Amino acid sequence: MQNIAQNLARMRTELQAMAARHGRPPGSVAVLAVTKSQTPEAIRAAAACGQLDFGENYLQEALVKQQQLADLALIWHFIGPLQSNKTRLVAQHFDWVHSVDREKVARRLAQAGAIRSTPLNVCLQVNISGEATKAGAAPEAVLELVRCVAALPALRLRGLMALPEPTLDFQAQRAGFRRLRALFTDLIGAGFALDTLSMGTTSDAEAAIAEGATMVRIGAGIFGSRA
Repeated sequence: MQNIAQNLARMRTELQAMAARHGRPPGSVAVLAVTKSQTPEAIRAAAACGQLDFGENYLQEALVKQQQLADLALIWHFIGPLQSNKTRLVAQHFDWVHSVDREKVARRLAQAGAIRSTPLNVCLQVNISGEATKAGAAPEAVLELVRCVAALPALRLRGLMALPEPTLDFQAQRAGFRRLRALFTDLIGAGFALDTLSMGTTSDAEAAIAEGATMVRIGAGIFGSRA
């Protein structure tokens, strides 16, 4: 668990340096710790270092961890593919959802979230690379989806999320993130109060930060590579 503390401190330093290199102000990039397949003990160790935001891909796995960590004031983000039949539990047990990509899911989240004391924070997932096997709304369909979500009182539309096609080329990474940022900027220009660009992982964080990411997903950089 000592390695988690060291890794988290190193990642924070590296992300701050990335932000500075690209003219981003201090504190403009938040770390979302990705804890898929990690133990509650590992999450507890990261929380002891001040990490509060944790992202989970699988609902049932996450619910078990949440129960075991109920004594901690953590912020839970659902970042995996979201099926309509899981919306009730996600709306009840998470603070954020990053993977809303169609109106049916949004409306079911809103219906389930009506009992919440605060709105559920939502990012819309965009298939910015046009990959047939990847979830996400097509860029040309995002405006209509934004209008739908913005009108649902149980949801708070925060921004956009994308996982562009993987590449090791830095400029190609930036190009994918740039497309999402352009869409984000257009939506703000159209009057929508968005504040979150959820993009970038351990392997492409700098490219995402260069293009305006406000929240990056870090898993391996904190917890090490999964076996």
